[in-house]
Amino acid sequence: MTRITYTIDAAYTTIALTSFSDSRGRFAAQSPWDHARMRALQDYELDQIPGLKAAVIGDIDQPLTTLSVVSEAELERSVFFQEWAKPQGLREGCTTKFVHTPDRIGLFSTTTWANRPPISAEEQRFLALLSPHLRRASLIGDLLDQARVEATLYRGALDSLAVPVILTGADGTVLHANSNAERILSAQVPLRTRNGVLQAQTPVVARALLDAIAAAARADASLGSRGIGLPISVAGQPPAVAYVLPLSEGTARAAFRPACAAVFISTTTSASPPPEDVLITLYDLTPAEARVVLQIGKGLTAPQCAAVLDISENTLKTHLSRVFAKTATARQADLVRLVADVGSPIMATNSA
Repeated sequence: MTRITYTIDAAYTTIALTSFSDSRGRFAAQSPWDHARMRALQDYELDQIPGLKAAVIGDIDQPLTTLSVVSEAELERSVFFQEWAKPQGLREGCTTKFVHTPDRIGLFSTTTWANRPPISAEEQRFLALLSPHLRRASLIGDLLDQARVEATLYRGALDSLAVPVILTGADGTVLHANSNAERILSAQVPLRTRNGVLQAQTPVVARALLDAIAAAARADASLGSRGIGLPISVAGQPPAVAYVLPLSEGTARAAFRPACAAVFISTTTSASPPPEDVLITLYDLTPAEARVVLQIGKGLTAPQCAAVLDISENTLKTHLSRVFAKTATARQADLVRLVADVGSPIMATNSA
């Protein structure tokens, strides 16, 4: 603002963004000037400042000087000139509209000293050249503000999940962890960090975890949009699965960028059934066997389960015998407990 003011031999320069719900401008930037005077300027309505309304309703990127709208005699008779401009030794303004959207308007103005000639055509051309750059900067600022808001909302959503969630870079560096994930990392079971990089407890799983995160960062098709589940618990610990999910560009997940992958850890106890993939990964079930476990976990009897899945009771018995063998269980009641022992990702809400 100061350099622009100096270039055209003006008194000061301002940028104002004004909401259509509020007829008064809010100054976003200005070259040095008396702050009390600038605050007083906001007390004048649009129609009270000579030439300003014409600039507001005029064309975008077209500088408009005060003396092109009113004569010098009319300007000097105005209350605004007598009360505000004249006491400060000012003369006229040149206003350029650089933003005009359904909800607001952006004005770029420079005001001259009373002892200099009117603003020339060459000076107006110079100001017109600046207008597109100001518009671009304003729109970029809007996008950044929107991104900040969205990121805050999304991160707030992460902290409302019961399941631990960790956001990482392509190399496994932890960029964000929700409150439940922080507790896991502090306890170092079943995951921990080393030099800021996410680690599993065994070398084989640790390598597989970092490979999955790297694949997520590359948007590897083999990983799929649903990600991959990796068993991360060791002997003597409750069952645990880490799901690595790509935060792909072009999707809502990209709001978490620069993170490249989200790692969901399923460990908590919940009455809600887990997704099929968790059971498949933990117990090496087939999709059909996992569906049987989920229905039994809901408390359905064998005939009810067969009816819901549209399979014969003989087929159901075959699935159940394989499920019992893979999960080291012997009864349907054991499967109900097994389903309850694998966490659900949604935070339970307290009822009043």
